[in-house]
Amino acid sequence: MSACAGGQAGDTTPIPVTPKAYLTGTPTLTPSVPTPVSSLTLPTPTPMTYTVVLGDTLSGIAGRYSITLEALMAANPGIQPNLLTVGTKLVIPAAEAGAAQAIPTAAPVPVKQARCWPEITGGLWCFALLQNDFAETLENISAQFSLVDAGGQAITSQAAYGLLDILPGEKALPLAAHFAPPIQVPAEVRVQVLTAIRLLPGDTRYLPVMVENSLVSVEASGRSAQVSGKVVLSGEGSARTLWVLATAYDAAGNVVGLRRWESTTPLTADAPVSFDFQVGSVGPGIERVEFLEEARP
Repeated sequence: MSACAGGQAGDTTPIPVTPKAYLTGTPTLTPSVPTPVSSLTLPTPTPMTYTVVLGDTLSGIAGRYSITLEALMAANPGIQPNLLTVGTKLVIPAAEAGAAQAIPTAAPVPVKQARCWPEITGGLWCFALLQNDFAETLENISAQFSLVDAGGQAITSQAAYGLLDILPGEKALPLAAHFAPPIQVPAEVRVQVLTAIRLLPGDTRYLPVMVENSLVSVEASGRSAQVSGKVVLSGEGSARTLWVLATAYDAAGNVVGLRRWESTTPLTADAPVSFDFQVGSVGPGIERVEFLEEARP
């Protein structure tokens, strides 16, 4: 049976959608801020995760990634084909050696910047900005954030996932990771891209949408911004899932905050959906806010 809509599609990432703003001075312990990461990492055919959307079936997912249904079920014990729920995360195992060439092509994604902002408690909020230089849309974006000391020794690391499932062509998507205190200082962040898969031709799981009439109002302190606008569907159909991702940048162009908004109203070509929410900064004041949007039937 196809995936039902009983799950919470908004709970698809392990990080908070609203980083908390801290109205404090410079912390006593301040990690060194690394320069933007410019190296490319080519993903290898290791296991990845996939988030179930409306209409998915286990056999369809297995076929998409060129693996057997048995292998998919073995990698996800407890999953029942007839109770597949929207928002469920599935582990997609690497194909066996004989089927390696059938795996969807993994795309190299440049990391435009990687930077951390300290909390007064001793923790860190780290952001990376991944750039899609292809014309095609990419899906399942993830990366590994690692903190290293001055000698290059690893302190800690964690995986991070995009707050949207897709990254349109020639756009940039921020990823965020929070490291709880205490963090050894000085520390630098290194980011390695894990997954970035090109959408197959004719994929109809995402609808064409755009943000119009956007308005950004930054408060006097620069620590938060009120954003509003409307999302327009430029094709036929109806979107039951609609997300708008707001990314806040400081005057130097560094990511300082992000938030994903989810609509509770279906989107159609005849009925645009308006949004109005706040995004905060965990670093310097907000200079501008950019939007990415995603819609699914």
